[in-house]
Amino acid sequence: MAISARNVFAGTVSEVREGAVNAEVSLSVAGGDVIVATLTLDSLKALGLTVGKAVTAFVKAPSVMVVTGDDSVRYSARNHLKGLVSELKTGAVNSEVVVKLAGGSEVKAIITNDAVTDLGLAVGSTASVLFKAGSVILGVTA
Repeated sequence: MAISARNVFAGTVSEVREGAVNAEVSLSVAGGDVIVATLTLDSLKALGLTVGKAVTAFVKAPSVMVVTGDDSVRYSARNHLKGLVSELKTGAVNSEVVVKLAGGSEVKAIITNDAVTDLGLAVGSTASVLFKAGSVILGVTA
């Protein structure tokens, strides 16, 4: 399957928390990082998501925010992963920022060139990536 999402993470369901309408699914990926997704209970059941099930998470690069600096700031985004900038591709207006996580996974973000400058991003600099659990799409092999 070809897909347009720049971020694809293979992993295993490590936790499922069901609510009245939605569920929160935690996915363990390479290197011990955890990605959290929210989905409806109907989707949870349709995909057969249970602890230990293999799953793939997809996140579009424009849904990923990049932050630098003070680690004491708290965010409402459930996914907050830290790494090093491994690549910057600059376009006319936007840049693709690739952040390599400690476990080896890469997260790609599309942000404005002004944001790259304002954040002082450069290859080798520390950065965190943030994305909301609702921006994560989960898929399983039929």
